[in-house]
Amino acid sequence: MSDTVRVVVVAFNRISAFHLSVPGVVFGEIRSEPTCFELCVCSPEGRRLDTNAGYAIVVDHGLEAVESADIVIVPSWRDPAECAPQELLDALNAAHKRGGTVVGLCLGAYVLAQAGLLDGRQATTHWAYCEDFSRQYPDVQLNPDVLYIDDDRVVTSAGTAAGIDCCLNMLRERQGAEVANQVARRLVVPPHRQGGQAQFIEQPVAVKSHRSGLSDLLDWVRANLHQKHTLDSLAQRVHMSRRTFTRVFQKTTGSSVGQWLLAERLQHSQRLLESSDLPVEQVAERVGFGSAVVMRQHFKKALGVAPNQWRRAFKGET
Repeated sequence: MSDTVRVVVVAFNRISAFHLSVPGVVFGEIRSEPTCFELCVCSPEGRRLDTNAGYAIVVDHGLEAVESADIVIVPSWRDPAECAPQELLDALNAAHKRGGTVVGLCLGAYVLAQAGLLDGRQATTHWAYCEDFSRQYPDVQLNPDVLYIDDDRVVTSAGTAAGIDCCLNMLRERQGAEVANQVARRLVVPPHRQGGQAQFIEQPVAVKSHRSGLSDLLDWVRANLHQKHTLDSLAQRVHMSRRTFTRVFQKTTGSSVGQWLLAERLQHSQRLLESSDLPVEQVAERVGFGSAVVMRQHFKKALGVAPNQWRRAFKGET
């Protein structure tokens, strides 16, 4: 029987309709094993709420819904200068203390900071508000250059679309890479953007550039992860100098060659562990880690578990 994760989203007056929709489009239709998600919207401000999109919504639940939540998401906040209701801040603290995950998407990080949940922790928020956020909350270790951060079940994301990346990552951790990729394909968004990827990407990968040919190169590398790839070998393949290739790659992907390769290898290994019975050693060879020992080291560092533990979690093995 599948486990059920209860996701509670906090709505409020003048909420961004887009931000409110993000958890719904990611978690709202997941009903398959090993984990299904039960989505609920609540509010500390009554049943009828105005949105910033010119229409109102009706919310059936108050903050009592947070008491049974596994994940509580504050999808944004209407005004960085306004303090959220104290009952909401208390509910967020109580949820985290009992072992739940508390999430602030975009300006929702302000609400988590007001609750004191971010003191001494790493966090991020929309790049345009980072200076103001740091001024208001100097005890928070703010990183303005990433998409999302999870610091001991306190999760924050950068602005707008980064909330989708953040929710997809939480889905991936609980349901596996293939399910997260299916949802990403339905939403027509990249299947996996690492949390540490830069908020700014100057040239999207999907755009075919006669200058770089980088999109074709990335597709080729994904199909040949088992091979050894270096900055120099990849630069040579697209007929660029090392310096030019480094600059173009960073602008296009938001990460270094090494970071991108590691993310692709981890993602492909997750899919193989979930969908095949290949021994870990063979998975490591197929994705380019070379050995099970190296793959195990990267898994533990990036995901907090060993490859066999990941496989057992998503294949229902004991």
